[in-house]
Amino acid sequence: MSKKTFCLIWSLILSVLFCVPSFAASNVTVSAKSALLLECSSGSVLFEKNADERLPMASTTKIMTALVAIEKCPLDRIVTATSVSCGVEGSSIYMREGEKFTMEELLYALLLASANDAACLIAEEVAGDIPSFAEMMNSKAAELGLSDTHFSNPHGLDSDGHYTTAHDLALIARQAMTQPLFREIVSTRRATIPWEGRPYSRVLSNKNKL
Repeated sequence: MSKKTFCLIWSLILSVLFCVPSFAASNVTVSAKSALLLECSSGSVLFEKNADERLPMASTTKIMTALVAIEKCPLDRIVTATSVSCGVEGSSIYMREGEKFTMEELLYALLLASANDAACLIAEEVAGDIPSFAEMMNSKAAELGLSDTHFSNPHGLDSDGHYTTAHDLALIARQAMTQPLFREIVSTRRATIPWEGRPYSRVLSNKNKL
């Protein structure tokens, strides 16, 4: 991930998780190409910069992945890793085909470790395949009234037709924060989930330093 992309993602995450007094926003400057600062309870915009510009969303895609999964799938469902999920590139928990997880464990892997393999397995379990899950993500975006967002995968790797804006992403994250499990996971510093075939568990550390 480039430094430029990281700064964009970080600013987009900040746009929704904090309630900042309006007087402070007048002096805010960010290096990100696009950003938006939103007060969660009221939805008031406190600061914005190119907030309606369509841009790749990288791993912030996983906010919507988690939201759809939490709404559509029982958390205690046992999910078996597939060859598709095990073969995805990028950040992962190094799952092996046939390994079993609960949906809740996969959500922790998704949101703490930014695991692309977990994202794919969640998509397969919830919708049957990745394209069908992307359709569910787009349906949810339409439900939220988002006109500048389109998903083509559940993890955020670069893909044609996969984009959002700082404005839309803030609204997605605001909706996700209404889910108690989502709030619990993103506020967790460290968690462990099983690692089949090994004498120790996987350790998942939250990548959000705040």
